[in-house]
Amino acid sequence: MLKIAIIGFGNLGQFLAKTLANQGHIILAHSRCDHSKMAQDLGISYFSNPHDLCKQNPQVILLCTSIISTEPILKSLPLQCLGRDTLFVDMLPVKEFSKALLLKLLPSYFDIVCTHPIFRVERSKHGWNGVLFVYEKVRISSDGLRISLCDNFLNMFKKEGCRMVEISCAEHDKYVAGSQFITQTIGKVLGMLTLESTPINTKGYETLLDLVENAAGDSFDLYYEFFMYNKNALEMLERLDFAFDSLKRQLFGYLHDAVRKQLFGNAEKARMLHEDNKVPNPSHNGAASVSSLKAMRSHKIAQVLDHKAQILDRIDDNPRLKIAIVGFGNFGQFLAKTIIHQGHVVLAYSRSDYQDVAQKMGVICFSDAEDLCEQHPEVILFCTSILSTEKVLRSFPVQRLMRNTLFVDVLSVKEFPRNLFLQKLPLDFDILCTHPMFGPESGKNGWNGLPLVYDKVRVGSDESRVSLCERFLDIFALEGCRMVEMSCAEHDRHAAGSQFITHTIGRVLEKVGLESTPIPTNDYTTLLNLVKITVGDSFDLYYGLFIYNVNAMDQLKRLDLAFESLKEQLFGRLYGVFHEQHFENANESPVKQENPCCQIVPDCSCIDKMN
Repeated sequence: MLKIAIIGFGNLGQFLAKTLANQGHIILAHSRCDHSKMAQDLGISYFSNPHDLCKQNPQVILLCTSIISTEPILKSLPLQCLGRDTLFVDMLPVKEFSKALLLKLLPSYFDIVCTHPIFRVERSKHGWNGVLFVYEKVRISSDGLRISLCDNFLNMFKKEGCRMVEISCAEHDKYVAGSQFITQTIGKVLGMLTLESTPINTKGYETLLDLVENAAGDSFDLYYEFFMYNKNALEMLERLDFAFDSLKRQLFGYLHDAVRKQLFGNAEKARMLHEDNKVPNPSHNGAASVSSLKAMRSHKIAQVLDHKAQILDRIDDNPRLKIAIVGFGNFGQFLAKTIIHQGHVVLAYSRSDYQDVAQKMGVICFSDAEDLCEQHPEVILFCTSILSTEKVLRSFPVQRLMRNTLFVDVLSVKEFPRNLFLQKLPLDFDILCTHPMFGPESGKNGWNGLPLVYDKVRVGSDESRVSLCERFLDIFALEGCRMVEMSCAEHDRHAAGSQFITHTIGRVLEKVGLESTPIPTNDYTTLLNLVKITVGDSFDLYYGLFIYNVNAMDQLKRLDLAFESLKEQLFGRLYGVFHEQHFENANESPVKQENPCCQIVPDCSCIDKMN
């Protein structure tokens, strides 16, 4: 058994005392605040006077103080009352500061171990198994008994299942600034936005809500101390600031180009039309004639003719839906796998060549939209990018479709495709706007419990048309999706507050260059996963979320203001500390203070007296 004196009997001290006492160790406690009642409930000896505690000859002094109070508390301890072989251990979240402080204030005959149990008290109430425990043996005597005392102390945490990580204090602070401080900063910024759970939460957004809740559990004083006493924290804050500014510049650069193209588009179209009307020189190297292009297209069609024939023979007899996917990229292919698995017939059209992929999946792929429409699919499923949807729809040969065809989109914004479809599609066509709030990464293990948002924008009252719409929605319902019916406007309002914020944070952190560390917290691991998910999507998708959702700009402004507000709080407090120290020193000094410029230019004639 060890006799351990816990200095600082707040939440952390009490939390540690419970487990260490259960292991059979003798626990003593001291704190500036009166926690004698709590100590009595735990069966622990409590001392209001540190002299009385030190006279009990504890083998270990365990510092569970706040960062800012550690130095004055250490100076107040009657070190002369302690045995010369006493082991001092701190548990501060910054390590270079505590290491330097302990080496400075403690006589050389005391041993020192700097530790950091990386867990949250409320999350570890049911055990420490798998919890990270970081430590450095800063100064341990070569005496066998003192080495054994240090090892016995560390074994208390190893015995509870902690994952023991021995690294230097400098390494710890570097890793923690890149993980724990960044995590806290993001949590504090998002906390200012007063984010709320929505009916269409994504997994990524729910991790951010958890992050906000965890950050709210820590006081701003603790966050400020973390910033102040970890020399790497300022660099990480600057990197985060630069990354956010870089993302905004990228967004507004895209926006500038888009507006510029609209303003000068007519002139460019005229130039291109003039170039198109020029007669090509058939002898020019690399020029392809119209006949050669037709021949190439005919050859390509012939290659897949047998494949198409095999599937088309089954179409008329198949009671399932015939669905045409327009835009057969990653997301189109992702949906097609499940749709095919349910037995539906899938046709595909895309500007890119996906013939090989389609053939392996059992999908008929068309390079000509008119050929696709001549197959009379019951559903046209638009899986195009947000930026290309309008262009694709304008050129789509809707006149070749059946009059009761159902048009469906799966874009991440909803008011834009709703208005576009209503404007461009004849009244004979039905319109269903949907948004599967998941993708190839988040839905790779199934869609059960994942939200599918939909709005029946325009569905005819005819029983067959109502049935067609329901049968399409059943594809997602059968996979266990959480079906959420809401208006497109309501969707975009919720999505700007959740999906756009989530993607923005993910892309900012990607620009920061977050990396895995040997001592990651659970919150930091979720941020790494968030980066992986969001950056897996193209920037065009993110830009589409920004430009085509009327609520996104407001959210970006709020995020910007929140980040600026946090920086003002941090640097405002730093300024206040400096200002207080400067004027306190001036008021307390019995000697008249010289103006700083007199120290640089001794013969200057400045007035160094304040009126």
